[in-house]
Amino acid sequence: MNTSVNSASNGASHQIGPIRIGIDATNIRIGGGITHLLEFLGAIDPQSMGVKEVIIWGSQNTLQALPKNNWITKINPPSLDQGLWRRVFWQVFSLSRAAKQMRCDVLFVPGGSYVGSFHPVVTMSQNLLPFEWKMIGKSGISLRTLKFILLRWSQSWTFKCSDGVIFLTQYAQKAVLKVTGPLLAKQIVIAHGLNPRFDYQPKVQLPIDQYSNDSPYRLLYVSTIDAYKNQIELIEAVQLLRKRGYPLSLTLIGPNEPPALKALQAIQQMVDPQGTWLEYLGALPYASLNLEYQKAHLGVFASRCETFGMTVLEKMSVGLPIACSSESSMHEVLGDAGLYFDPTNPQSIASAIEEYLLSPQLRDESQQKAHVLAAQYTWVRCAQQTLGFLHEAATLSGNRSST
Repeated sequence: MNTSVNSASNGASHQIGPIRIGIDATNIRIGGGITHLLEFLGAIDPQSMGVKEVIIWGSQNTLQALPKNNWITKINPPSLDQGLWRRVFWQVFSLSRAAKQMRCDVLFVPGGSYVGSFHPVVTMSQNLLPFEWKMIGKSGISLRTLKFILLRWSQSWTFKCSDGVIFLTQYAQKAVLKVTGPLLAKQIVIAHGLNPRFDYQPKVQLPIDQYSNDSPYRLLYVSTIDAYKNQIELIEAVQLLRKRGYPLSLTLIGPNEPPALKALQAIQQMVDPQGTWLEYLGALPYASLNLEYQKAHLGVFASRCETFGMTVLEKMSVGLPIACSSESSMHEVLGDAGLYFDPTNPQSIASAIEEYLLSPQLRDESQQKAHVLAAQYTWVRCAQQTLGFLHEAATLSGNRSST
């Protein structure tokens, strides 16, 4: 069973009584951060999990995306709908007072950055990029690089001052601690969960000669278009395989960083100007991703820096064989249920994909094994583990409210 799932207990022994939890969502605005909050809150059963109330501070858009329940209180300070520095100013000077006024027993900061006087505070590490210099350097001298440097400093400081820190994988924990040094805070590894709508039975695998250019073998990569995600190297690998006669198509899905999108469009114009086998669909709604997964035959993931790899887990659950980057945390999630490659080397990527193409039996064995692994990850389990850790932080601090 996967280590990142096993490393956290269910927290039941810490649930002495219901607690009031504050959640700082000031810097959670798009993507995985909102998905985590949406699924985490949706999995909570307040009576059985010891939750008195959850108070969330966030922007209007963030709060509207979250569930509506009588035990959830959403608060939208006007500053949180304004620019970055107004949001930071509110978090630094107003959040602690607001948490005290709402009589929170513990403040949960899933965004990873917090400057304030309220305790106990439990933070979460969801962004590994600021802690990997080789990835930061891909942005060159730019405002983006400066942002990552500031995040590296602010999150390091936050983790050192927190009462508890949640990591998504053991790999991410080790990478962060290399930068911060030992932390006084209690630490735990809690994997994200998986929405049941991604649970499909694996497909029947056909020999590659059953596919054609009119009905190609479909490869799918879902991730942000960015230099360290290695979409360019993947495209070059698929082009190599197509030159060998394999009837392949490649679909890319995800938001983009403008410089990386420009590079993607340039290579697309070179290798497939008519759009016959390479397509980029942009950022699709989370609710529709499972439908795109169902159209694919093989999942590919080529990132060099991942805290967890949520889209890999989703592909595992859908029942796709997966060709995956050998770097970062991916072995911890995919285990021995996939084939790995060097994401910087198109030849290595092509070799892993070709190994699958030549063996329907290997594809079937991999997808079956991945599907079983994915079944371990549920949002209910994630919620139980997270709430158990929050209960423990509140209990040990002696800061529990009396009402």
